[in-house]
Amino acid sequence: MGYNVYVAQRIPDESIRLLEAECETVEVNPHDRPLTRAEFLKAIRGRDGLLCLLTETVDEEALDAAVGVRGIANYAVGFNNIDVAACTRRGIPVSNTPGVLTDTTADLAWALMFAVARRVVEGDRMVREGRFTGWGPLMILGTDITGKTLGIVGGGRIGRATAARAAAFSMKTLYYSRQRHPEIEAVGAQYRLLDDLLRESDYVSIHVPLNKETIHLISARELALMKPGAFLINTARGPVVDEKALVAALREGRIAGAGLDVFEREPELEPGLADLENVVLLPHVGSATVETRIKMGNMAATNLLAMIRGEEAPNCINPEWKNFRK
Repeated sequence: MGYNVYVAQRIPDESIRLLEAECETVEVNPHDRPLTRAEFLKAIRGRDGLLCLLTETVDEEALDAAVGVRGIANYAVGFNNIDVAACTRRGIPVSNTPGVLTDTTADLAWALMFAVARRVVEGDRMVREGRFTGWGPLMILGTDITGKTLGIVGGGRIGRATAARAAAFSMKTLYYSRQRHPEIEAVGAQYRLLDDLLRESDYVSIHVPLNKETIHLISARELALMKPGAFLINTARGPVVDEKALVAALREGRIAGAGLDVFEREPELEPGLADLENVVLLPHVGSATVETRIKMGNMAATNLLAMIRGEEAPNCINPEWKNFRK
């Protein structure tokens, strides 16, 4: 006991109680917003553990401020906000929350697919604004999903869950990944090189992590390979898509539409993106269900408690930290 931890944004109360059961001090960001950089650096001083979100950058500067920290738990599957190598060199374990948001995020990818293909947002706005004056055969015409080809970029857990749902809509499913994944092939997905997947797919759904190899994985060249009637769905990370190139492709009708839950310079949007009717925009809510957010919070809290006790966290992403712990 006697541990002092900081939680960078409010998470479910159930998860806070898990921390309070073993820690003397659990301080939570009191604001209904992410901390500014200055606030974050001040708040993390003298802590035994940090529970962070993607909105907090944990780099060398932050680690210098958090001298003595014994573990960092990220409330997310991704961890591109944390300099993991720097943490390892300092003997600091880092954890994430894999698995618990797989189905929830896959569900949202499908929600975006349907929303943009069937012009759900446009139709909702028409009704609310009183412009629906009667049924007509050419009104709000969308595009079918059943029987089409779905291309999945990324063969991990979320990509596999997205592929598994495609069978219900009699879709041909393709996938691209740097290496073959028998698990996604077991649910009916066929491997393709990225260029071939883009050429063949009616819907392209992105499910890769953000790293040096995936920044702007989908840019002007890749968008030009897609069918003019194809749709791009991104529930992964914003910088995977070159947003400027995407705006141009959407504006010029080179692809039919897009559904985005993440953005390149989040929360800022590329100029012109919000003006387009053929894109559905969501505020990074891939894991935003009550059930999933509680599971994520409990997992992050459990990870953090293990790390500050000096134990291996259940979801440690840098087990080699032990080689550097003084």
